[in-house]
Amino acid sequence: MNIKLVLNTLGKVILIEVIFLFFPFLVSAIYGETCIVAFVETIGVALTLGLSLVFFCKSKEKNTFVKDGTAIVVLSWIIMSVIGALPFVFSGEIPNFFDAFFETVSGFTTTGSSICTNVEKLSHGILFWRSLTHWVGGMGVLVFFLAISSKGQQRTINILKAEMPGPSVDKLMPKAGTTARILYIIYFVLTLIEVVLLWVGDMNLFEALVHTFGTAGTGGFGIKCDGLAGYSAYSQWVITIFMLLFGVNFNFYFLILLGNIKTVLKSNELWVYLGIYAASAAIIAYNVTSMFNTAGEAIRHSCFQVSSILTTTGFATCDFNQWPQISRTILVLIMFFGGCAGSTAGGIKMSRVVVIFQSMRNNIRRNVRPRSVNKIKLNCKVVDENMERSIINYLALYVVIHVIAVLLISFEPFDFETNFTAVVSCINNIGPGLGVVGPAGNFSGYTAFSKIVLSFSMLMGRLEIMPLVMFLCPDFWSKRSR
Repeated sequence: MNIKLVLNTLGKVILIEVIFLFFPFLVSAIYGETCIVAFVETIGVALTLGLSLVFFCKSKEKNTFVKDGTAIVVLSWIIMSVIGALPFVFSGEIPNFFDAFFETVSGFTTTGSSICTNVEKLSHGILFWRSLTHWVGGMGVLVFFLAISSKGQQRTINILKAEMPGPSVDKLMPKAGTTARILYIIYFVLTLIEVVLLWVGDMNLFEALVHTFGTAGTGGFGIKCDGLAGYSAYSQWVITIFMLLFGVNFNFYFLILLGNIKTVLKSNELWVYLGIYAASAAIIAYNVTSMFNTAGEAIRHSCFQVSSILTTTGFATCDFNQWPQISRTILVLIMFFGGCAGSTAGGIKMSRVVVIFQSMRNNIRRNVRPRSVNKIKLNCKVVDENMERSIINYLALYVVIHVIAVLLISFEPFDFETNFTAVVSCINNIGPGLGVVGPAGNFSGYTAFSKIVLSFSMLMGRLEIMPLVMFLCPDFWSKRSR
């Protein structure tokens, strides 16, 4: 591993975080808040560290190999979260570092789980930074780094693969940097459209921005104690639609721009995603009709919550913890699915769900007809055995990590439903669970140890498990391979 290259890149990532820190600094200045001092101090610390790594860790080697890319991604997310926690601590609004770290990891990983008992007491600058971490983490700060990096760097696809969610990353263009730029342009345009639509509704510009950041990153941090319940039906429908849009593979938007709509319409991943959404929303709407004044209100809330949970956003318009058992069960089940690969959503991803079910079907067919030839197709492409094997391995690791995390936090004085859904919501980057950590609750009751476990669960989920597992493996640090 090229240590100097890794540290030099980390320095550049920190400097990019400094750029993003200037935005909440400006918001604090506009509102005349004292937390502006916390952002000045954080920017000073980050600038010192970032510039030191850039100037003192220069490397002649520009290629990033698999181990380099993995180390860069894992260390970047950890150090970004540590620095991102400093404004909360320095301002005194979340004075405990473990709480601040949990909140920041939740933001960058677009989870949306929170330890804040009264979010409305937080200053505008802190609220803005809290929500901006969703937008930054949604597409990934390293994707942003690739989008603005020099054209001379080669093999940067290893960084893109390690950070982008999904079983594989398709290069839209020959160079990874160009692919990253295309992804960010699409991301920015969708963000801008949603801000405008919310702004012309019943939200002011600040509210439109922070809720759009939460929607775009499929994160879910809100600025009201009642979530989005106090906003108009119009705003709730806008957010419902955009949560679904940000849960779609961004490659599809690029294909639509090229006029290749037929390929998009043939995507089995997209149709499974939309099918699960429609079926879940319809069943829940029917099941909760008696809990609302009109059928239209029931449909709106069910569509919103299914969109929120399926895309792992975590926004809430009501306390679905009080819904009937069948509705709550459906919501827990779709927590695992998540959005499409190449989206900002978390979860297992629809692409893996499609491959896993086709693999199960083919195994059954082989037992019945041993000579039959069965292929697995994903988005009109045949899935090779290596990808199929990697997805099965991912699923096995996914289950093992869930079990370990649940066992580690089982010492807490909460019921199984609370602990289990807390782990599920963190690994799948959803936000709310059930019980104590439901939409009307929070994670403040957990001890510092459990918050660290849940923080790394969020990182595991956002980085698709394998990069962090590889990083912790002793063989990763051997000198025998690059």
